[in-house]
Order: sequence, then C-alpha cells, then structure tokens
Amino acid sequence: MKMLVVEDEPEIMALIVNYFSEEGWEIYQATDGFQALELFQQHSPFDTVILDWMIPKKNGLDVCRAIRQSSTVPILFLTAKTEEIDKLFGLEVGADDYITKPFSLRELSMRIRVILRRVQQAGGVKEEPAVMTRGSLHIFPEEFRVTLEGKDIPLTRTEFRLLETLATSPGRVYSRLQLLEKALGEEYAGYERSIDTHVLNLRKKIEQDPSHPAYVLTVFGIGYKWGEMR
Repeated sequence: MKMLVVEDEPEIMALIVNYFSEEGWEIYQATDGFQALELFQQHSPFDTVILDWMIPKKNGLDVCRAIRQSSTVPILFLTAKTEEIDKLFGLEVGADDYITKPFSLRELSMRIRVILRRVQQAGGVKEEPAVMTRGSLHIFPEEFRVTLEGKDIPLTRTEFRLLETLATSPGRVYSRLQLLEKALGEEYAGYERSIDTHVLNLRKKIEQDPSHPAYVLTVFGIGYKWGEMR
C-alpha cells in the first residue's frame, strides 16, 4: 500500500511517517504543493493521500483539485480550520474526509481504513486481502473470525487484535506496551504485563503445544513476535 503524505510541519510529518511505516505502508513525503503534485505524477498509483490544508507554494485545496482531474485516489485533509464551511468546502473540491489538528494517529488510521473499505466496496481500490493465511491458521479481519485447520476458533476481541497485529508482520518484535495500545488502546498504558495473560490464553487456543509455541513467540526482555517459519 502506497501513501502520499503532504505536510510542511516536520514533527507532524515524522509522527505520521513513523506510525504508518510500522503499519506496513510505503510512504512518499512532500512539504509543499508543487512537490506533492510532482510526486503524485511520478509515483502513482497511490492508495491514499494525506493532505495538509495549509502548505506552501500551492495550498491543499488546489492540490486536491489538481489530483481530482486525473485520479479518484482517497484523499484525507489535515486541517487546523474548525469552521464548518471550511470543512464542507474541502469535501466539495474532492476530499473524502478530513481530520482537525491536533489529532490522534489511531483515529487517523481508522479514518483511512474506513475510506479504503468504502472504496473497496464500491469496486475501487483494494484495501487488503479478505483472508490472512499463516500456516493452518486463517484470519478474516473483516469478519473478526479465525479458523485453525478449518475449525472456527472463538477469540475475545483483545485476543483477535493481538493475533492480527502479530500475524500482519511476521518476525517483527513488539514490546508489551505496543501490543497493549494496539489491542486495548492508549488508556491502558501502565498495564503492560496484562498482555502476558492474553498471550497465554491465545496460545492455548491456537498452538498445538502452548508450552512450545510455533506462532506467538516470546522475545525475552522485550515482548513478542510472530514465528517466521510459517
């Protein structure tokens, strides 16, 4: 999945790039409107565009208009503007959604997923495979369902989010805090060790031998990762 991020504030750009790179996105960065259009022309097709409203040389509205002349790529505006008329104007020129600064990266990610899902259902951009296969495990993100050797495995919401997070990036090591935030949300920070209990319960459901796991592996002193041999 390819993303074009257009943002002239270095701190915000770094936060967005780091967050979405960890989610597996390939990121292209632009700090002004001319650079944004140049990158868009050179590296299309993109799967989504995150576009700041107030950028140098050519503002976000003009960039959005220019992109819309040749592409239906999902566009989400970042804006400090709070007046309803400004937000509506952004949507009128072709944006799919907007989010007002300051914003949560988790909310931004959710907004993008919603847009991509809507486009996918309309027969446009494909968001992600309907089924994630890992060995004899089949994970259905849209259905919130997991099967093991063809049999449904009942998981709690937290267990499913842990499974999905780890299986999406085999070999990548996640700290307990990272897993906690993805599975339960930032408000549970400080309860990192509760992840161990959820992992234990998850292993009992998906591992052939929970005491010698093949899927969810412990990285001592750090956290957990998904076994790469599958």
